[in-house]
Amino acid sequence: MSNRTTELDHRLQVYLWSVSLREPPLYRRLREETAHLPEHQCQIAPEQGQFLALLVELTGARRVLEIGSFTGYSALWLAGALPEEGRLLCCDINPAWTAIAQRYWDEAGLGDRIELRLAPALDTLDSLLADGACGTFDLAFIDADKLNYAHYYRRCLRLMRPGGLICLDNTLWAGRVADPDDHEPDTEAIRAFNALIHEDPAVTLSLVPIGDGLTLARKR
Repeated sequence: MSNRTTELDHRLQVYLWSVSLREPPLYRRLREETAHLPEHQCQIAPEQGQFLALLVELTGARRVLEIGSFTGYSALWLAGALPEEGRLLCCDINPAWTAIAQRYWDEAGLGDRIELRLAPALDTLDSLLADGACGTFDLAFIDADKLNYAHYYRRCLRLMRPGGLICLDNTLWAGRVADPDDHEPDTEAIRAFNALIHEDPAVTLSLVPIGDGLTLARKR
């Protein structure tokens, strides 16, 4: 028994994967291709992708929203866990990264479940709200620019049905949120967001120490 979260060193990480991870070969190929990009650290960990897929199944999600798709790895896990009639709407602004994503989505046979909108995510979210999509999504995954996290969260909360789940990545920010000497804009933004959501009575909340910290907020 332990009253603290176990820290993962390399040996324990490898063991965790050996007994838990069920990563399809195609997903692994995308992860390995992305590892050659200068921005490779933007990709989520494979155990986090598998966890997101489990959340899709547990919530019975049919309509999912992703903000920040990068090269499409997290979208593979999300869309792959959806039922055949399920749909994933991806928001991104980078055509080069999402071209890689679409290649893998199509190869996985998931292209018809995924809609990509290349535009600032706030514009896409505002368009959805204006079109009457309030309360029509089951799950959202937010993994984009940190300065806008509070704005993404507030809009996604309106788009979620009661009982819908919002998942936000990087909320531990490699530990920098706990460093009182770190006042970088992204760090301050995540600190402010974490404080905001901690006091929000509209959701039930848990910050899970997986990957770089994954905040789960279930709309009441």
